[in-house]
Amino acid sequence: MLDGTVIGRCTKRHSHQEFIRFLGVIDGQTSADLDLHLVVDNYATHKHPDVKNWLAKHPRFHLHFTPTSSS
Repeated sequence: MLDGTVIGRCTKRHSHQEFIRFLGVIDGQTSADLDLHLVVDNYATHKHPDVKNWLAKHPRFHLHFTPTSSS
């Protein structure tokens, strides 16, 4: 349910490790019964094998990628 809540983090790097940590923050701060749809750019970080493995273990997360060069 859309409620206007923003969960954000600023990091020095934009690696897959930071992204997975951020996904964990989102997971911990949202109700477990919600499906989560995240709109992300096509940056390789979001498609890293470790990210894909994390997402496979957390099926309520759904990534939607912006078209290439649109972000």
